[in-house]
Amino acid sequence: MKIFQQSFRSFVLAILVILPTTIFANIAEGDGGRVSTKQEVEGYILHHLKDSHDFNLFSYTDDSGERKHVGFPLPVILWSSEGLVTFMSSEFHHDDNGEVIVEKNGLKFTKIHSKIYELEKGATAVNFDADHHATNGTKLLDFSITKSVVGILLIGLLMLFWFSRLANQYKKKQIPTGFGRVLEPLVLYVRDEISRPNVGEKHYRKFTGYLLTVFFFIWILNMAGLTPLGFNVTGQLAVTACLAIFTLVIYTISGNKDYWMHILWMPGVPIFVKPILAVIELVGAFIIKPFSLLVRLFANISAGHIVLMSLIAIMFTLKDSLGVAGATGLSFVLSFFLLLIELLVAFLQAYIFTMLSALFIGMAVAEHDHGHDLERETADVEDVRGDFI
Repeated sequence: MKIFQQSFRSFVLAILVILPTTIFANIAEGDGGRVSTKQEVEGYILHHLKDSHDFNLFSYTDDSGERKHVGFPLPVILWSSEGLVTFMSSEFHHDDNGEVIVEKNGLKFTKIHSKIYELEKGATAVNFDADHHATNGTKLLDFSITKSVVGILLIGLLMLFWFSRLANQYKKKQIPTGFGRVLEPLVLYVRDEISRPNVGEKHYRKFTGYLLTVFFFIWILNMAGLTPLGFNVTGQLAVTACLAIFTLVIYTISGNKDYWMHILWMPGVPIFVKPILAVIELVGAFIIKPFSLLVRLFANISAGHIVLMSLIAIMFTLKDSLGVAGATGLSFVLSFFLLLIELLVAFLQAYIFTMLSALFIGMAVAEHDHGHDLERETADVEDVRGDFI
């Protein structure tokens, strides 16, 4: 039985490596090898990192030369000059270069580099400037259900299902069963190793729910980004910024009197220095701390996707010099080892974001007894002096 389980794990891991490689190969070799040069590969990778209005798993070219896409459309929700407009993304026919124009309610829309534009009245085509920007169209407020939104909703529902079952088992005083056995040690780890020591014994229960949510949300989404589904949710700056803002709001609202006193009018500092330090502290609290949260997560996840897909692209960029077998073999080996590293990074980035959030919250709710601190410092000095004497 153990041999079967080990073999099954190895098979699943191999599938996780092979399927992304195969999907990339199908996409890259479609349309007559349109993604074969270094510049085309770089363009495709950057396009992959962006959000999408379609849930496209992979594409291929059939025997008749027609391009086929496997996936499903998503609803497009726009606020146009005439109000709310909705339609399905399939009406763009997977075009992202402004060649397909969709007419709805007397208005014309087109999609360029994952951005939807409303064309000027009377326009029959998109006019571009030297930088390939539309000159006769305006960007719209886009409330569409994109691929990243689908990923967030899917992972959110899975988390709600898993943790509801775990909570019910705790209420019935049962030993966790099934997937709950995997969740329980991680829940205890976040509570005992992240929340309790950083937030403090007095307040950690109040914030453990948020820290657990953030940890599992980021970790599971990072793992989903390594599957053939092609999610890149935590590689979207808007998502990481939103998570950072949640942490900012929580530690700002929860900050006690001591916290704000140390920011605005810190004790034990000359009066003429206090305004300067107050500005620095405010910048740190409202800009530097959330910025460090959002950039660290966004940059590391995006870099991982770029490097992984760049290694997969070796099978195309080096096939002339190494041959098809050599380039494919080298690409597979390097991608396999990088995927193992990315599994660690997926957990590590969730841990770091949660740890820093707990640390910032702990700094905001910590209570300072300045009188006792002074007495303690004096006592420590006397003890050291006594030891030397």
